[in-house]
Amino acid sequence: MLQNYFMKTIVVKIGTSSLTQSQTGNLALSTIASLIESLTHLRQQGNRVVLVSSGAVGVGCDRLGITERPRNMAMKQAVAAVGQGRLMRVYDDLFTSLQQTIAQILLTRSDLARRSSYVNAYNTFQQLLRLGVIPIVNENDTIAIEELKFGDNDTLSALVAGLVEADWLFLLTDVDRLYSADPRNNPEALPITLVERMEQLQELAVQTGGSGSGWGTGGMITKIEAARIATAAGVRTVITDGKWPKNIEKILNGESIGTQFQPQPRPVNARKHWISNVLVPAGKLYLDMGAVKAIYELGKSLLAAGITKLEGNFNSSDAVQLCDAEGKEIARGLVNYSSAELQKIRGCRSEKIPDILGYVGAETVVHRDNLVIKG
Repeated sequence: MLQNYFMKTIVVKIGTSSLTQSQTGNLALSTIASLIESLTHLRQQGNRVVLVSSGAVGVGCDRLGITERPRNMAMKQAVAAVGQGRLMRVYDDLFTSLQQTIAQILLTRSDLARRSSYVNAYNTFQQLLRLGVIPIVNENDTIAIEELKFGDNDTLSALVAGLVEADWLFLLTDVDRLYSADPRNNPEALPITLVERMEQLQELAVQTGGSGSGWGTGGMITKIEAARIATAAGVRTVITDGKWPKNIEKILNGESIGTQFQPQPRPVNARKHWISNVLVPAGKLYLDMGAVKAIYELGKSLLAAGITKLEGNFNSSDAVQLCDAEGKEIARGLVNYSSAELQKIRGCRSEKIPDILGYVGAETVVHRDNLVIKG
């Protein structure tokens, strides 16, 4: 009898708090072994599996005898370089014992911010998955610059889930599910088993804290943001306890474990999903009421005449937020002018732009084909 998760694409993210022992930073080998058995079994059932793994910095600290996570960027990158090789050696040894081939993929935000690199990453993932390989993904900490870091592997896993068009994203962490507050210090915290829409969390007044342990970088707030990104890409997302990786199969079989986030319909336009959820906005454009209505209600492009002010230092083709007068983001898109150019032409009619700039530019500031409505 076929399992109900047969032939699914599954992305599993495991955090440092689950991979390592909280007091020492040493690898939690029993948890890792259980995870590898579970992922290999899923692969043997015919599923396509991707693992997004944190832990390089924690393992590097252990190897170097460092007792606290580094705060200095150069030190953090050096420690990650030490730890990544050790972490992959452990994964390779354990997966090989089960005759499962793995691959290492290191990504930076700038890799996904360039459309050509994004497409190349998609093709690489698809080929590996067709070959039956389990890709193991981590942020390329050794070269990522501060401005372009994912910030945590929760965000990375959500972007990877969207990239590979996953059916499921599992966020394995140090709590068993999402609660209305931190259950470790609030006895009145209520468990949440299903989130049908992200606005539900505001209605429930869910409280989120910072990093769950001394070794991790994320917290529940980053997992909720990851769920927002993944569900917008049509990926069902689950937060569950990383100490029990075998729960993944139980959840796929219908057991109510952890917190599930209901996915939205999968986007038809992959390019617009990339603009909306992958790119980091480099600035903001504030629009008058006429421009807001033209974009939000009529599906029009943005013209220079509708821009009242702008923030940020950006170049042509960068992503920007389009905001109403109060600063609420109504859309996001790729801009056809730099911030310096827009300072000169904002509020002006399109036919005046050549006279102001001294050359003929694009008729639109953000074309509707490169624009995504938010909210």
